[in-house]
Amino acid sequence: MDDKVEEPIDFIMKHCLWQSHSRNWDRERQNEEILKKTKQLLCGEPVDLSTPSDRCYWVDAVSLVDAYRERYTWINAMSKDELAQLIDTLKARLDYLTISGSLNEELSDKNY
Repeated sequence: MDDKVEEPIDFIMKHCLWQSHSRNWDRERQNEEILKKTKQLLCGEPVDLSTPSDRCYWVDAVSLVDAYRERYTWINAMSKDELAQLIDTLKARLDYLTISGSLNEELSDKNY
């Protein structure tokens, strides 16, 4: 599964501004919520849209799903379990690249 993650990660890094928040807690929340909704959409599960934040994350997830289905047609042939595993692996990689492995010291600067 790791070999399939790099293309979708590359898309996020190049096209999604939400992964560039200036605080690590913002990035953690964005990654979690958008990718959770992305997984739900890909797997045909219900998505919670009860709050304005939920709807905001949902819009980003819809855009991501549309792009993934168009650009990476192999996603369309995956089972729900494979899709869930893909998104979980993708999230772990994205968290590493944008949070825990980032060299951006502003992410954890308490005075910023």
